[in-house]
Amino acid sequence: MDIATIIGLLASLGTIAFAMNNAAPIDTFIEGTSVLIVFAGSILVLLTRSKLGDFLNMFSKIVMKTVFAGVDKPVDLIEQIIEMANIARKDGLIALEGQDIKNHFLAKGIGLLVDSTPAEIIDSSLENELSLMKSRHENAALMYRSWADIAPAMGMIGTLCGLVGMLQAMDDPKAIGPAMAIALLTTLYGALIANVIAKPIAEKLEGYSKDETENCELIIEGIRHIQSGTNPRSMADLLATRLAPNDRSALEGL
Repeated sequence: MDIATIIGLLASLGTIAFAMNNAAPIDTFIEGTSVLIVFAGSILVLLTRSKLGDFLNMFSKIVMKTVFAGVDKPVDLIEQIIEMANIARKDGLIALEGQDIKNHFLAKGIGLLVDSTPAEIIDSSLENELSLMKSRHENAALMYRSWADIAPAMGMIGTLCGLVGMLQAMDDPKAIGPAMAIALLTTLYGALIANVIAKPIAEKLEGYSKDETENCELIIEGIRHIQSGTNPRSMADLLATRLAPNDRSALEGL
């Protein structure tokens, strides 16, 4: 679980709610028409520009990934790759069959090794999988970035609607207040969606994608070395160059 996502989102919303409540009673900031225009409107516009599968995936798997899933630590992956290399060096590639490997990408690479797949096919298969993964991640981040663009635009539409209502009600002072509320709150809601929810999630997804891409590239390099029979000690030194200097000490003694 990525506790930073939960803490950051709840704390930011709580801080904003506290500030609102200090400015005026919190229910003052809740207005049905504004909610409809910005929240429902932006979601429906997002649906219009998206494939249904991508849209549903955005709110199911993608959000869950930023909260409950994480990216494997490169040090842990290298340790497991070196362990696989030692087994293969001692007992042959067939001995890798049935090993407990939680990382899907690494498990696929080891499976290809066990099946005695030619090196060029292994490279092609893993590179294709990496490319598709990056495409999925980019698409998910793009969905949230689109939402971040759409929400303020819907807020502006709501503001214009509120201003028209104000102009229509200039002879009725009681009607000016509700129209002004729509004009202001839609802008507020649009800014909240864009800057508190959509953009942070998009950036977190992009960060996860970068980390996972680097892990997959590390795994591809490790699979190549296992197949070519590189000495595990030399392999550890080579793979350690992908780590920050402070993390390399964890590989000492492998």
